[in-house]
Amino acid sequence: MTGMNPMKRRSFLAGTAGLAAAGALAACGSSGPGGEGDEDGSQGGNTVTVWHYFSEDNQLALMDQYKEKFESENDGVTVENVYVPYDQINSKVVNAAGSQTGPDVVVFNGAEAAVLALGGGLKPIDDEWAGYEDAEQFPDSVQHTIDDTLYAVQGYVNLLGLWCNVDKLTELGLEPPTTMDELEAAMEAAQEIGLAGITVSGLPQSQGEWQAYPWLSSQGFTYESPDEQALTEGFAMVNGWVEKGYLSKEATTWDQTVPFQQFLAGQSLFAANGNWQIALADSDATFEYTVVPLPVGESGQVYLGGEGQGIGAFSQNPELAWQYLTSTYYSAEGQLAAVESVGSIPAREDANQDTAVTDNDLLTPFSETVAEHGANYPSAAIPPEAVADVQTTVGQAWSAALGGQQAPEAAAQTVMQLLESLSA
Repeated sequence: MTGMNPMKRRSFLAGTAGLAAAGALAACGSSGPGGEGDEDGSQGGNTVTVWHYFSEDNQLALMDQYKEKFESENDGVTVENVYVPYDQINSKVVNAAGSQTGPDVVVFNGAEAAVLALGGGLKPIDDEWAGYEDAEQFPDSVQHTIDDTLYAVQGYVNLLGLWCNVDKLTELGLEPPTTMDELEAAMEAAQEIGLAGITVSGLPQSQGEWQAYPWLSSQGFTYESPDEQALTEGFAMVNGWVEKGYLSKEATTWDQTVPFQQFLAGQSLFAANGNWQIALADSDATFEYTVVPLPVGESGQVYLGGEGQGIGAFSQNPELAWQYLTSTYYSAEGQLAAVESVGSIPAREDANQDTAVTDNDLLTPFSETVAEHGANYPSAAIPPEAVADVQTTVGQAWSAALGGQQAPEAAAQTVMQLLESLSA
């Protein structure tokens, strides 16, 4: 657990823009694959073509930094960054693979690795990873293995922490919570002075499942060994928060953005939200704040979202593509560049120990969570072809239990029926 002093309101990550929520999805745009070269965006020769969906200035600046780094290390090599809108990248990668074309490198929503792998869009990288001298620096939770084959690794992660209004905690004579009992006691105290306890996303879809999992797992639920009683207790806990006035029932309509806006407006004591909000807090908060790890106990797990990086199934330069990945996204230097530019948390253990992370009071809690409670997103225990159904079903159950449309027991039964059908 990180210390609480000093609790800095200002952060050096003034340039950080929000990676999108629910797995930290990046913003979408309007244009498709392009750039010089073939119609599909591939290049061949000494060019590494990188497909991505980034549109924020700081994200694009990081891509340019990676391009300059790799080109400076390899005379005669060109990196071609090709933008593809977020809602099109999966289909374009898979369709390109169908005609045995496509990018050399794909940067995609890590939660959708199975979509690309099962669709034939990614090249297996088991051999490359086995020979990679720094592989031991990466936890299993950032390695995307489908059907016992490794297809992608995340160079950085985005995840949830507990944002705290320090001014209000001080007014209440409290410290940031480190246990669930302390969290609920603080929310009760907040409710007594007319302040909401916490904000979360309760959308009935994958974003809801993203926010639900830490709280459900805090009660002992896992996809590896799903227990209906633990699931019921998790749903009952959040339903109780609503009934006691700690959490607004309107959370069933909130994505990742609205809950943090509520927190920044001083309307709640806590917010369960991500590292991608650092810049927004830096610019908009008018009170002292800090972040601590979600107090989810020993069993609690926190999803590690963010982008995965892999090699296109029909890359014309797979060896050069692998060199690009190890020089940029997978290197300690490249991951620290992402800290400075985007505010993401390094996946590598050694990069996580760098002062760029350890000296930043807002990043340290997220970094500690990666090591102590980080979980694959999505869970490797869910059959790849069933990920979307499971995420939607759990998100709907979470939303229904939170909003009171379904009793916790019924919500748990709905989820368990689906999970049991997958193992039948």
